Amino acid sequence: MNVVDLDRDTVKTGLADGTILLIDVREPHEYASGHIPGSVTHPLSTFDPDAIAALVSEDGRRPVFSCAAGVRSVHALAAAQRAGLAIDAHYIGGFKDWYGAGEPITR
Repeated sequence: MNVVDLDRDTVKTGLADGTILLIDVREPHEYASGHIPGSVTHPLSTFDPDAIAALVSEDGRRPVFSCAAGVRSVHALAAAQRAGLAIDAHYIGGFKDWYGAGEPITR
């Protein structure tokens, strides 16, 4: 499995310049309680590689998985790669790192 760990600064820059599509794989209640602005939700518990492929194809930005702390995002990477998707990046610190650093969140 190919895994590229992205840090907060890289994710923040990619969101700001429009090069990163941040896919939050936390559960809906977690996402609703607070998420990184600009992220989209796609829970790992209902992971659908076809839906991810369509989203990535339509969007055109680099897909990056994110979760609470970088564990579920790696599971999402594994599932995506098993399905043949060329997604290799995740936000290693996840929402906890983002929120803990005082970055803005959306509720």
